[in-house]
Amino acid sequence: MNRIVYSIEGKELRTIELDDAVFGLPVNEDVIWYAINNELANERLGTACTKDRSEVHGSNTKPYKQKGTGRARRGDKKSPLLVGGGIIFGPKPRDFSYRMPKKAKRLAMKSILSLKAQTDLLKVIEDFSVQSGKTKDLAKILQNFGAPERTVLILKDDDEMLKRAARNIPWLTYLSYNRLRAHDLFYGRRVILMEGAAKALSEFYASSEEAEAAV
Repeated sequence: MNRIVYSIEGKELRTIELDDAVFGLPVNEDVIWYAINNELANERLGTACTKDRSEVHGSNTKPYKQKGTGRARRGDKKSPLLVGGGIIFGPKPRDFSYRMPKKAKRLAMKSILSLKAQTDLLKVIEDFSVQSGKTKDLAKILQNFGAPERTVLILKDDDEMLKRAARNIPWLTYLSYNRLRAHDLFYGRRVILMEGAAKALSEFYASSEEAEAAV
């Protein structure tokens, strides 16, 4: 798959061949859904907590005698049937996270990248950095690629100055090529891929598959 490489001014420079094993696969919607839900589940805190009748503070004595009042039989004021009593089957702190198979996760990322490439939502730009670390300098570059909208910038390395500049742009998410997130990548309306990151992605997934085959 051939793609045009743009300069930071938005001008066409050259073409690059993207690896079909990463950017040209059939889109697997099921594994994408699985990966997104896995990330959302792993982010849940699971801190909701309620008290059952054994944890509610109160007396254990009967509020009134068993017979002769014409009222319902009550054991104590902590009964779940009374206001201020315990909660029946209420939530308790729990861990919602779970691990997703590595092969499935890699397939999900490659499916999303293929989806973006096939729908022309992916643009490849030359490698650049923001030496000043200022948000306004990065914003000027991004303006050359369209109006502000939910954008994902895939980096070729951990550029601290570039990350500092991107931190204050609310509609921009930056990801390293080897630490992609399915949720951000899938819902991004525009994906800007650095030229170096495109090559690194091909090598990263190729090396991962070779390692799995060796095992």
